[in-house]
Amino acid sequence: MPAQHDIAAETELWDTYAASAFKDDAEPSFCWTQYAGHGPGPELLGDPRAVLEIGCGTGRGLADLTQRGIAARGVDLSPAMVKKATAKWADTGAEFVCAEVLEYLSEHEDTYDAVYSIFGAAWFTDPGRLFPLVRQCLKPGGVFAFSQPPAIPGAYGPQGMYKGGFAGKAMFTYRYSYRPAVWERLLTRAGFGMAEVEVLNAPHPGHIGTLLVRAIAG
Repeated sequence: MPAQHDIAAETELWDTYAASAFKDDAEPSFCWTQYAGHGPGPELLGDPRAVLEIGCGTGRGLADLTQRGIAARGVDLSPAMVKKATAKWADTGAEFVCAEVLEYLSEHEDTYDAVYSIFGAAWFTDPGRLFPLVRQCLKPGGVFAFSQPPAIPGAYGPQGMYKGGFAGKAMFTYRYSYRPAVWERLLTRAGFGMAEVEVLNAPHPGHIGTLLVRAIAG
């Protein structure tokens, strides 16, 4: 059965997260993994002129891309997150929009050279609904790339996640985990001509790796 997302409740969850996510001394930074300085950089996006980040969070990646001369827009569900990111990075030229990603992609006709997500909306949105919409907003040959933790063996599909442990107000959302071959199949079914999925090992043995996905619009 598909997960039933409560957008109002999830907005509250991400607003709460925004309160602790921002650092006053943060600098623009683009990193696909949860380990600073580890793994590839924005080269996975190709050579884009315009990009969209879905679930843009603190906006550090977008700020980094604008410094490289790329027109960069981010969409995030949390009004608090978007307000903070705009205040922090607006002078870089990055644009931040508060919207639910499926609604935003359905209602806007803008196209991009690349769409990406770093532990963002591609992790927390039903791929059966998200991937076709991403494909539609990409120019021919455009790149869709995203990263998140790999699936725990035997735990696949939508999975509930509480905010901040197991005490206090019950705030939760759903995230999506699959084997690499399933991610590839979901992407090709959505109309992508090529999809590559790998699990990048952590910099320390035995630590959690990073699922990296890159697909090309046909």
